[in-house]
Amino acid sequence: MATLDDLRTVAARLPGSEERATTGGAAWFVRNKLYAWECHPWPSIPDQVRAIIASELVVGVKIADTDDALALREMEPSVFLPATTRWGEPKIAFRMAAIDPEHFTELVTEAWRVQAPNYLRREFDASTTHGSGGSGSA
Repeated sequence: MATLDDLRTVAARLPGSEERATTGGAAWFVRNKLYAWECHPWPSIPDQVRAIIASELVVGVKIADTDDALALREMEPSVFLPATTRWGEPKIAFRMAAIDPEHFTELVTEAWRVQAPNYLRREFDASTTHGSGGSGSA
């Protein structure tokens, strides 16, 4: 089961990542752009989704486009929640207790990539290429 500490560990490896406390919980930013956050059961969220968020840890992340969100929801409806609000689209929310650890790391990293400027993405890619023995794959 993934935790917020797991998210902190992943985020700590991402250049320019910064955790901030918000009214809804913990949130992660890169260059003042939100890329991951602890979901809060706001009244504007549909009742069914709000009940899930109120009862367990749910995290939201930015994604490249809304088609990606639809695909994730269709592939794993027990992990990925239906749309929460239109604010901040495109994004996806998922149950931390149900997410595969490798997929979790990939989602957080890709969310950071969506929001990070090119120079930070290049810095990250260079550090992962050199750190993995120079395989050239990222």
